[in-house]
Order: sequence, then structure tokens, then C-alpha cells
Amino acid sequence: MRHLSSGRKLNRSSSHRVALNRAQATALFRHNRITTTITKAKNLQSYVEKLITTARGGDLHARRLVAREIHDKDILRKLMDEIAPVYKTRPGGYTRIYRLGHRRGDATQEAIIELVDFE
Repeated sequence: MRHLSSGRKLNRSSSHRVALNRAQATALFRHNRITTTITKAKNLQSYVEKLITTARGGDLHARRLVAREIHDKDILRKLMDEIAPVYKTRPGGYTRIYRLGHRRGDATQEAIIELVDFE
């Protein structure tokens, strides 16, 4: 039974999942839109939304909490100074997932995950 076991394992070890989330979140904040599989996009969505909600605080403590996850200083600066203020009044739903077709090599379903209302 799966009582109290939330989250997707993605067929990876826990350290690999953490590294994958951090890398994909950094790429999403850098490019505002990335293409990945639908399962990874759904997994990334909750991770990124929690980071943005924390970053909306805007103070030093929020910056340090987000810096635990985002190790690139330029992307951290962009998140805190440009991305988070855009979503200051938005109550959630900072990302959007578009389903694409199936990938040619292994026929897995792909998706685009992007930041909502951010240019």
C-alpha cells in the first residue's frame, strides 16, 4: 500500500531526483519554458511553484531558502528580482503544462512547461 508515500520516483535514486529537480528548475527560470516528458513536468511543477512562493517573500531569509535549491547565482538573482515580483499578487498557478505529441525514439509523451504571464 502507498500510504503516506507521495511524489514520483522517476526510476531514480533520491539524490538523482533532487539533482534533476534543481537542474530543471534552473533551466526553467533561465529560459522561461522547457520541453520534457509529461511525468517530469508534473513533478517539476510543484517544486517550482513552492520555490516561487518562497521567493515572493523577497527578504534575506527567503533568498537563503531558495539559494539552497538554486545554486546558480545569476538565476537566483533573476528569480528574486524579476520573476517573484511579477507573481506578488497571484495566489498560485505560476506554471502551465502543454501536452505535446509522443517522442519519436521511445514514444513517451512530451510536454512544455512554462511560466505563466512572464515574458
